Amino acid sequence: MQEGDLALDDGRTLHFYDQGPRTGAELAVFWLHGTPNIGPPPAPLFDDAARLSIRWIGYDRPGYGGSSARPGRDVASAAHDVARIADRLGIARFAVMGHSGGGPHALACAALLPERVLAAVCVAGLAPIDANGLDWFAGMRPAAQDSLRAALAGRAAKTAYEASNPEFDAAMFIEADWTALSGPWSWFDSVVGPATAKGPAGLVDDDIAYVTPWGFDCAQLTQPVLLLHGEQDRIAPIGHAEWLARHCSSAELWRREGDGHISVLAAAPQALDWLSARS
Repeated sequence: MQEGDLALDDGRTLHFYDQGPRTGAELAVFWLHGTPNIGPPPAPLFDDAARLSIRWIGYDRPGYGGSSARPGRDVASAAHDVARIADRLGIARFAVMGHSGGGPHALACAALLPERVLAAVCVAGLAPIDANGLDWFAGMRPAAQDSLRAALAGRAAKTAYEASNPEFDAAMFIEADWTALSGPWSWFDSVVGPATAKGPAGLVDDDIAYVTPWGFDCAQLTQPVLLLHGEQDRIAPIGHAEWLARHCSSAELWRREGDGHISVLAAAPQALDWLSARS
């Protein structure tokens, strides 16, 4: 995995990760990371990516890792950053895949870059905060609600909440999630710790972006979209995926009956097969 830094016209820097071309005929797939993570693409999926001739690319969202902070960013801003990295790498068209907080950012890329994004996968993602007819917090564990309600109250409230060192609620993950985290998806250990090593700025900006207007309409999506979601998810409840499926005419929903927020990634290899077939 190669790493690089991209200087933007506004003075910011984006830190990105690129597996690099092998044959020149790969499908480039941007990985949009969760909250709080940094951006290296998921090592547990490298073998499947090689099988499908997929070239992984990722980046640290502003405020994480090696990328400059951008306070006030919205979900839509990911499309600009991804497009600039693709330009730097000489990639005209690509697909996107996001997990958890990366899901909305993947949808933003698809909605706002229709001439470049071939297809999108959203795994365990949230729906917009203003989703009509959705009880947005229903089904979330209290700790997840508290964190996002703090963001809803504004930057000062969210920053104070994070400074209070809230206790981690282990019950946000079901048993299948913990099994995944002790197995192949222990990979998350390598991307979660570094995401907050310099403080919670990236996390704060992410959560505020989720609970403010996203900057695009999900109805804009015309490319193939796969929504992969666990029915036992306690962080982004299944109702979010159901709402997205109803409002994105090009989307299909894969429900995973016994899966939660992490264990749903057991179906990620099949999602890559789906992505490859539509790109």
